[in-house]
Amino acid sequence: MINFIQKPIVIIASILLIGALVGGYIYFSGEEAPVFVVAKKQNLSQEINVTGRVKPSQSVDLAFEKGGRVAQMYVIVGSKVGAGQTLVSLDNEEISAQLAQTEAEVKIQEANLNELRRGARPEEIQVQEIKVANAKTAIEDAKNNFIDKLQDAYTKSDDAVRAKADQMFTNPQTQNPQLKFLGVAQNLESDIEWRRLSLEYNVFPQWKTSLNKLTIQSDLTTYISEGKNYLDEVKIFLEKLSLAVNNPNVSYVVNGSTQEIPSSFKTDTATARINVNTAIGNVTTAEEKLKKAQSDLDLAKQELTLKKSGATEEQIIVQEAQLEKAKAQTTQYRVQLSKTFLRSPINGIIVKQEAKTGEIVSANAVVVSLISKAKFEVEANVPEADIAKIKNGSSAKITLDAYGRDVIFEAKVSAIEPAETIIDGVATYKTTFQFAKKDERIKSGMTANIDIIGEKRENVIAIPQRAIIRRNGDQFARKWNDKNIEEIIVKTGLRGSGGNIEIIEGINEGDRVIIF
Repeated sequence: MINFIQKPIVIIASILLIGALVGGYIYFSGEEAPVFVVAKKQNLSQEINVTGRVKPSQSVDLAFEKGGRVAQMYVIVGSKVGAGQTLVSLDNEEISAQLAQTEAEVKIQEANLNELRRGARPEEIQVQEIKVANAKTAIEDAKNNFIDKLQDAYTKSDDAVRAKADQMFTNPQTQNPQLKFLGVAQNLESDIEWRRLSLEYNVFPQWKTSLNKLTIQSDLTTYISEGKNYLDEVKIFLEKLSLAVNNPNVSYVVNGSTQEIPSSFKTDTATARINVNTAIGNVTTAEEKLKKAQSDLDLAKQELTLKKSGATEEQIIVQEAQLEKAKAQTTQYRVQLSKTFLRSPINGIIVKQEAKTGEIVSANAVVVSLISKAKFEVEANVPEADIAKIKNGSSAKITLDAYGRDVIFEAKVSAIEPAETIIDGVATYKTTFQFAKKDERIKSGMTANIDIIGEKRENVIAIPQRAIIRRNGDQFARKWNDKNIEEIIVKTGLRGSGGNIEIIEGINEGDRVIIF
């Protein structure tokens, strides 16, 4: 809505002047003359009146992203706070502990990376050389132990066959050993006698020869394989013999007569089997110790080589990645920790504080509200018919209902929203006004009456708007020249307050323009 204002004195004077001229002319001429005004220069301005409401320049509702137990409150309603100041905190002991752990991990990974880049110290190389020397000693001990166990296995096998089993044979250590039993199945008896012959002329001689050549410098792999094979031969022989000795249908032949197999035979056979099995176990254990000792030596040598050669580029890259991973975890926990603190984003005043110590608050539930300490502003909706007449920076005079029309606050347009807001079917545009000065009397929520000063023209020729005639797209004004009326095309400009309009072309200062 546009109101037109003129200085009251000027308006009254103009009316009196017009009346005097018209009255004088009628009086002296005796004829009726048109009513006119004299075109003159004056100041014009536009004014738009709207109503709005005072609000803080910023208003913030704060909530936690995640729920939790309130640990401490730092403000109350009315407290003045600065940007970044802590308002409320949640319990964060668990997150703090996790953060401390990841920070320690970062230090560990940094130390590892520095160590890789630096390479091994002389002391570290010396320690690794000692490990290699110890591993060599251990493998020598393992070899000696294996040789001892293999020798012991031969001894136990020889005792099991020649000392214990041979008492059950006739001519046991010849090419024709014969079992002293009757009732043994023919196949089993032949197998036992053949195996005894093989032990005497193949296994024991070859095994003995092999052991005589065995030293700590020998390739023990061959001796391991041979030793296991020889032990298996002895073991199988004793198992077959045990089947005959423990068969209740088998009898013992002595001096041409038969009798029950002596219990000593059974005992000796069992003992022989136990001793051989023990020997097999000892050899197997010794072999495993030897393999482990060899593996330990190989590992120690590799570690020494690595110490001397330093870290590869790939190792450094991997360690750098480990460090970055640890740093990322630290950052993650720092972010989580920061979310347990509610901080003010602005300089402001607390207007709401809902938190209580020990209380569980939910995620996204408003805990604290505050308004800014900055100057207050006014928001109003300007109709689309008037919005083109104002712009950012346009001056305004504001009165507040609380203080009446006599208390005027200076302001300026600070923002105009480009999108419309429909109110009662009319398109309006939200416009923000910033007070020129901070004033303690201004409170949030007050009703504001706003007079916006639009365009201004100074010292321009102006006449009443009703003097303009519009016809066929042109604008005309009628000029009075004594007794003649002249219709002139005019070009107009700003529509000012009080109903006057700017004349750009067609009328000069002092011309008398007919208004009716």
